[in-house]
Amino acid sequence: MITYGSAEYKKYANSWELSLQPHVAMKAKRLFPRVKTSAKKIVIANTDEVCRDLLWLMERYPLDLSPYDRGMLEDSAAAFDKKSEDILGLLEGRIAPRDFPLAFPLRHYQASAAECWYRFGGLILADELGLGKTAVAIAGVSRKEMQPSLVVVQAHLQYQWASELRRFSPGIKVHVLKTGRPYNLLVGERPDNVNPEQFPLFTDDVRFPDVIISTYHKLKGWVDALSPIIKSVVFDEGQELRHNTSEKYVAAKRLADSATWRIATTATPVYNYGGEMFNIVDVIRPGALGARDEFVREWCRDGGDKAIVRSPKAFGTYLREMGLLIRRTRAEVGRELPGISRIPIEIEADPKALDAIGDVADLAKIILQRDGDPLKKGQAAREFDWRLRQATGLAKAPYVAEFVKMLLESEEKVILAGWHRNVYDIWQNRLRGYFPVMYTGSESPQQKEASRWAFVEGKARVMIISLRSGAGLDGLQEVCRVGVIGELDWSPEVHEQLGGRIYRDGQDEPVLIYYPIADRGSDPVIADILQ
Repeated sequence: MITYGSAEYKKYANSWELSLQPHVAMKAKRLFPRVKTSAKKIVIANTDEVCRDLLWLMERYPLDLSPYDRGMLEDSAAAFDKKSEDILGLLEGRIAPRDFPLAFPLRHYQASAAECWYRFGGLILADELGLGKTAVAIAGVSRKEMQPSLVVVQAHLQYQWASELRRFSPGIKVHVLKTGRPYNLLVGERPDNVNPEQFPLFTDDVRFPDVIISTYHKLKGWVDALSPIIKSVVFDEGQELRHNTSEKYVAAKRLADSATWRIATTATPVYNYGGEMFNIVDVIRPGALGARDEFVREWCRDGGDKAIVRSPKAFGTYLREMGLLIRRTRAEVGRELPGISRIPIEIEADPKALDAIGDVADLAKIILQRDGDPLKKGQAAREFDWRLRQATGLAKAPYVAEFVKMLLESEEKVILAGWHRNVYDIWQNRLRGYFPVMYTGSESPQQKEASRWAFVEGKARVMIISLRSGAGLDGLQEVCRVGVIGELDWSPEVHEQLGGRIYRDGQDEPVLIYYPIADRGSDPVIADILQ
């Protein structure tokens, strides 16, 4: 049989070295834009995809290679074909996902994404906000073979994640890392009289947390302790992995390399910078895009993290076909979504703001008097309620604003409802880059109309609205489908009315109403009463 050169696998570099006749080399360079060439050799990093394409090339131009290399090439090509078939089958509904035992069943599109993560080991889940990326990640880490798991989040989302994990999987053991320095993760603290270097971080006879939650900035201190035991890693808001020169990236890469399953959840992975996307993919599925210089040659205009992808649409299609990226819009999965979803989330609160409520002992005494004046008792109760609710609103106001910012990464506009003027002031200041407008009890009818116009027709992306304002307000549903109730009301009907500002005739998309709830102050009581 005539051959046109040779192919040899170089184990030390995990690459293929091709020696080809000149006209075949020209065709190979067109087939593999990523290749690195010298005078006589073509070198390309080894991946299943590369093996499949190389085998395809050899059908037209046979090459000499050893029996071992041929077997490896054929096995990798077959693995690529099988993976491609499975990806299409799962996303098109021809392959049923396995069972993920959760307290709340996954929708089909969520289960298919969880199955892709489980089967292929690494996935970037970039569904639009509100489609349940967190549920997909929890479905994975709830499986015993994927534990212990590490969930890496932004600082303000730690306890929200812990709450969601326990809600979806009540029996799961969750631990939120308290510091950036390793400590005993078992029950109890390290005894003071024990040398920290000699104190065992882990032992075999005690159950560890099933899921450990860390912020990105704590990873550096924990990487040595967690790398040997972590089986799966979730990188929430995976765009945090864009820059490979940061300390958090280096730590994340080390942890990911030691895990079997890795997923990044983000509605906004990158902004057309190929180098940044390479960094994320190289954490989630190392080597899937080949070497960095190969990736840049194949897909980008220039080098470095800011290299611009020549064809974002083609690159996105490639990532989907490789099973590296799943992204669905609400329109695509709308048939599986209810018309309106109300989503409570746990949020942090500043204890100092709650301490500022002052001494309310006298008010409490008046309220508790058996034979007291009903009028005075009523006044005391209202003042007590007002002061506590205001302090709660102030305590969580910065965190509510950050949550709204996160929503605005993928939503065009958001309405934000509250109660107290000084809470509004904090929101206005922190959201000033989104041109917030006011629709509360303090504005004149003309000012309210100007706010409505700026929100519906202008550049204002946030409308701060009083929970008991907005009677007759219409038109918001044409530009907005997301609401945030930043301060709670005792009356559920008031919350319903807020939702009704955008869930009404003219709304073409599913509506999401978020309830950020603090774990202190008046929120726990109100939330419990309102169920």
